[in-house]
Amino acid sequence: MKSLPLHQLYKACVLKDLPFKTTRQLEPLAEIVGQNRAQEAVRFALAMPHGGYNVYAVGRNGLGKRTMMLRYLEHHVDTLQQSHDWCYVANFEEPRNPKLLQLPGGMGTLLKQDMEKLMTRLVKTIPQTFDSDSFLERSEQLKNDYGKRQEDELAKVAAQAKRKKVSLTVTTPGGYRLVAMNGDEPHTAESFQALTEEQRDKFEDSINKLEKKLRQALRKMADWEQEYADKQQALNQETLEGISGHQIDELVEKYREQPDVVTYLEAVRKDLVDNLDIFLEDDEEQAAIAWAALDKRMPRRYLINVLVHQKTNEVPVVVEDNPTYHNLFGYVENVTYKGTVFTDFSLIRAGSLHRANGGYLLMDAIKVLEQPFVWDGLKRALRSKSIQINSLERELTLSGTISIEPEAVPLNVKIVLFGDRETWMLLQEYDSEFAELFRVTADFENEMYRTEESQLLYAKFISSLVVEKKLLHCTNKAVARIIEHSARMADHQDRLSLHAADIANLLRESDFWARQAGAKLISEVHVERALESARYRSSRIRDQFYDSIRDGSTLVTTTGTCVGQVNALSVLSTGGFEFGLSNRVTASCYYGDGGVMDIERDVKLGGNIHSKGVMILSSWLASHFAVNDPMHLSASLTFEQNYGEVDGDSASLAELCALISALSGIPVRQDLAITGSVNQFGEVQPIGGVNEKVEGFYATCELKGGLTGSQGVIIPTTNVQNLMLDSEVVQAARAGRFAVYPVARVEEAITLLLGKPAGKADEKGRYPKQSVFGIIQQRLEKMREHERQEHARDDHKDPSIH
Repeated sequence: MKSLPLHQLYKACVLKDLPFKTTRQLEPLAEIVGQNRAQEAVRFALAMPHGGYNVYAVGRNGLGKRTMMLRYLEHHVDTLQQSHDWCYVANFEEPRNPKLLQLPGGMGTLLKQDMEKLMTRLVKTIPQTFDSDSFLERSEQLKNDYGKRQEDELAKVAAQAKRKKVSLTVTTPGGYRLVAMNGDEPHTAESFQALTEEQRDKFEDSINKLEKKLRQALRKMADWEQEYADKQQALNQETLEGISGHQIDELVEKYREQPDVVTYLEAVRKDLVDNLDIFLEDDEEQAAIAWAALDKRMPRRYLINVLVHQKTNEVPVVVEDNPTYHNLFGYVENVTYKGTVFTDFSLIRAGSLHRANGGYLLMDAIKVLEQPFVWDGLKRALRSKSIQINSLERELTLSGTISIEPEAVPLNVKIVLFGDRETWMLLQEYDSEFAELFRVTADFENEMYRTEESQLLYAKFISSLVVEKKLLHCTNKAVARIIEHSARMADHQDRLSLHAADIANLLRESDFWARQAGAKLISEVHVERALESARYRSSRIRDQFYDSIRDGSTLVTTTGTCVGQVNALSVLSTGGFEFGLSNRVTASCYYGDGGVMDIERDVKLGGNIHSKGVMILSSWLASHFAVNDPMHLSASLTFEQNYGEVDGDSASLAELCALISALSGIPVRQDLAITGSVNQFGEVQPIGGVNEKVEGFYATCELKGGLTGSQGVIIPTTNVQNLMLDSEVVQAARAGRFAVYPVARVEEAITLLLGKPAGKADEKGRYPKQSVFGIIQQRLEKMREHERQEHARDDHKDPSIH
């Protein structure tokens, strides 16, 4: 059995494959490397004009999902698409339902400024004009005309009354008295009673006629009063038109292509006349509310509330990091004034959906799902294609506080959710609407194939990270080392990890060490230093395990031989840092029914996969040694000094070798460790964490007195492609002090570990006598023969037994 050559232990990145001196010579990539499938999905989703083609980007954190999406949108968005400003204005007819104005990008702010200029001018000129002599004279003239006509009409009735000896007195406005006169004095009750009946009847008749005339006069006066009010209104309108008419006309001309704005301006023109008091009275309340709402002191009624304004005509791309209900859908603020809660259309605030309208909104799926009511609200908005600003407080409480109901904003947006696969599968399973609304899944790769072309592409990706993060440029040797580390992260010689966050971190840390050393470029030394530093920071728990090996409290043997004892290998993970450890697996044999007792499973420390592995090796044993006759040797298996749960089947090959050693009595080499899974046909299957396992046993040998030259690790042949071993292990292999052996079948592993050929059965199922399997076969046959003799002896002693 030959050990692996050096080039199979570590696939170096050859500098001739990187035709550049530093990353400064490379054109940085505009897109994320290796995510063609996800990019195609995004391209398709964004190009689809129909609803429901929103994107769910699937992949673990750090793959650059958000970066890719933002870069893609930056370079591929259709900038010919028209962006919009959205404004709310007062609805003069129905104040509770503010009106919505949709304007071309940038025009909303312009309209707001124009209205502010107009109002600032009117706030000054209206009081001045309405307080001027000319206006006051005309107003006074109207009032005097009305007063004179009123007086003349009443004087006419009074004169008629006087002729009839009746006095007319006006008490309050609208109140009057008609009293019969006795000379110059009104009649008293007694004097009136003293009159003859004819005189009394005459007075009553006169008073009744006068009352009718008076009522007619009062009706005339009421009509004149209305006429006066209309004339005063017309005067006000004429005066106001003189001040503001031409300015509003200018605005109407300026915005003539926006019919909604023109309609609003005409409504303002009409409303100004009806609400002159706003300008003529110094309204403290309006001022106080304006200050409280952080607005300018101007009539709030004519404010333009620019909900969303686009500075340029670019398509909006919004990233919402905190998708709460209000942050997403907008809300209506309140102002408290003298204990009263007040709100109006100018206090409506936009949410991310408003800002992203006409473009793209990017959010984290889990954050969206964590926030109450947001997921349902989002689906409702996408289905109805409109954003309704609802007060969440009103939905959640029974209070009937007065609020406003703004006109809904038409919604045209593509949503991009970033999330992991588990969340995606849960949404697919439990939300029937999810598949309808998020029809496109952008599935991000974890790895890419490692070829000459992809290595150069990866170098450009490194260059783009350097430029983006403003780091020092890298030499080609530094890039080569990063590529090798990426292959190690991918656990494959012919793959590269696409975990952009890890590569970015490595570059930042390499940049730090390069700057510490005063270097102008990041070289491979700085990359190595960054990797060592990261390893040292994370390896406290690993070093504690190593201390227990060094001081002997963890029993490990790396020299000599021992029956039924094998060095298996395991991988431990401590928050992103993984390391390998040597574990002693032991097997013991005893007379029994041929079963294999898995101590880990029986004490409930073994996981399901581990138990499955032990059952498979039990069936392999039975198929080799108990085809026709039962096995009379049972065995027990355990991981020594294991006080936690064990799972995985990567130790099943080690367990099988320990069993074979115990059954045959042939000792196992302790200078070799073994890892691998086994199937029922004796084929060795691949396992995970092969690099950490090999390095773990290498470290164990170093701790137990150093390398002897005969030590090594047995791994599955199928795992050779995953080897990217630490430089220290590769150096030891180069010096012939450590070896890695590939095995494809159980027999090869047994030959290596037990130092004897495993043996191959002939046509009759017999194994060579000196082979490992032959020795087990002979031992079992002796036991069966002994069993038969025992039965025969028992039958001879007791003839009644048939």
